[in-house]
Amino acid sequence: MTFTHKELARGRWQTLPFMQQMANIGSEIERALSWNKKGDNENSTLAFERGLELLDLTIQDPANKKRLRELCRLREALVDYFMGENIYRSSEKLWQNYFYVFAYAARNT
Repeated sequence: MTFTHKELARGRWQTLPFMQQMANIGSEIERALSWNKKGDNENSTLAFERGLELLDLTIQDPANKKRLRELCRLREALVDYFMGENIYRSSEKLWQNYFYVFAYAARNT
């Protein structure tokens, strides 16, 4: 598997606190939403894929074992929103609100 975030994939990601992991995922998802709003599907897809890669690293982190259900459901809903038919009826505002909490918490710790 080829990683965009090579250094993080080699283990650095697991040294980050959960809130910081989620804030970083949220940054990529925010970029994907922003590019999507501008009509740039290519950059939106690339940002989404980077966010998904970080989410997968978070799911694989043994420290997040108790959060596995939420993280896997998050992955499912994000893929549905960006690549699927949006059967969960997610919105840009929903994703911004979801990830804002993590960005706020990461900044204040």
